[in-house]
Amino acid sequence: MPVNKRSKYRGSRTCGGGTHKNRRGAGNRGGKGRAGHRDHRFTHFLLAGQVHNGKHGFFNQTGSANKVLDIGDIDQMIDSLVARGFATVDGDTIILDAEQIGINKILGGGKVTHKMNITAEAFSETAKAKIEENGGQILAA
Repeated sequence: MPVNKRSKYRGSRTCGGGTHKNRRGAGNRGGKGRAGHRDHRFTHFLLAGQVHNGKHGFFNQTGSANKVLDIGDIDQMIDSLVARGFATVDGDTIILDAEQIGINKILGGGKVTHKMNITAEAFSETAKAKIEENGGQILAA
């Protein structure tokens, strides 16, 4: 009397797998690992507090948390910023607090045509030069 499956099928050619052609090739394996087992991810892994079906790879942990905008873009938006109340006009000078529009750092890209007094946490060197070149001021937040 066989004790387990291994000894039960000992001596038979196909070990209960039907004809000798049935278990050939990788196509009968059904995939590697957990391939094709999407229905079990919620029952097994989420109950265990693990999610193994999410994204893979690397992500940047040292990236900048600064919200940045070019001074040229601010210069182009200045009319709409004044209309919406984010900036004020004092004579020929436009006064803007960059924090009100969600910007931490002003970069130096673009062209400056207005005289601006801007308050922000940080400025690039080219942004400082362009603002001061037009007679504006930089105010640290």
